[in-house]
Amino acid sequence: MKDVLDDIERWRASGRRVALARVVGVEGSGPRGPGAAMAVSEDGEVAGSVSGGCVEGAVVTEALDVLAGDRRARLCTFGYSDDEAFAVGLTCGGTIHLLVEPLDW
Repeated sequence: MKDVLDDIERWRASGRRVALARVVGVEGSGPRGPGAAMAVSEDGEVAGSVSGGCVEGAVVTEALDVLAGDRRARLCTFGYSDDEAFAVGLTCGGTIHLLVEPLDW
């Protein structure tokens, strides 16, 4: 989380809205554990990582949807079996659960 705070503060100081995605659970293997965070500004700038790259694009889409829609937090789940992950070139399978929420402070 500390790795995204400077970016969040800079974006908020310039008047931009921000969503935060945090890993809240992992089943099986996963590249990042609970607490890993990624912040997304309303114009699509990204800081941090929740998956080491394998689902980052989908997480950005969820974050932007949270900012553009009803601005309510949501729980998102992404996952692959180990066999599926290997077939598409990922290093691990497993499932990650993320809380994606707007930062309105």
